[in-house]
Amino acid sequence: MDYLNIDNQKVLPVVSELNVLLADYHVYYQKLRNFHWNILGKNFFDLHNKFEAMYNDTRLKIDEIAERIVTLKYHPISKLSDYIEVSKIKESSPLLTDEEMVAEIIGDHRILLEQLSKVVDRSEKAKDEGTIDLMGAYIRELEKSTWMLSAWSKDTKEELNSSFVK
Repeated sequence: MDYLNIDNQKVLPVVSELNVLLADYHVYYQKLRNFHWNILGKNFFDLHNKFEAMYNDTRLKIDEIAERIVTLKYHPISKLSDYIEVSKIKESSPLLTDEEMVAEIIGDHRILLEQLSKVVDRSEKAKDEGTIDLMGAYIRELEKSTWMLSAWSKDTKEELNSSFVK
C-alpha cells in the first residue's frame, strides 16, 4: 500500500535530516535529565520542575520524530553511540551553576532550531507536508521556550531601562 504521495528519492534527504534531529533531541533529552538531577541553589525548585517538564516534552518529540521516519518508510537510528556521533549537541558536565545550565540549554535550542530549519527545507523540496507541519509546531514551541529561558536569564533592572522605546 502506497500511502505517501512523495517521490522516494526526495524523501531520503528528509529522513537523513530527521535522523540528525533525532540524535540532537536524544542528547538534549539526556542533558535536561542531567540538569534536573543536579540543579542546586536558590532556583532549585523552579528549574528542577522546568527541566522535568522540558525533558518530558522532549521524550514525546523523540518518539514522534522516530515514528515520522518510519511513516516515511525508513528506519530511525537508535543506538546511543550513533546519537553521540551524529548529534551537534554535546554532552555537558553536571557541575554547572543554574545560569550556566540555562545558557547551555539556550545554546542547544539554537542548534535544534537550525536542524529543524534544515528538515523543513528538505521537506519543502520533497513536498512532504506531514513533516513540515510537525516541524512547524516544534519550531514555534522551541522559540517560545527559548524566549522564556532568556527572560529568566536577564537582569530585570538593566532590561527595563534598555528595552522600552518611547
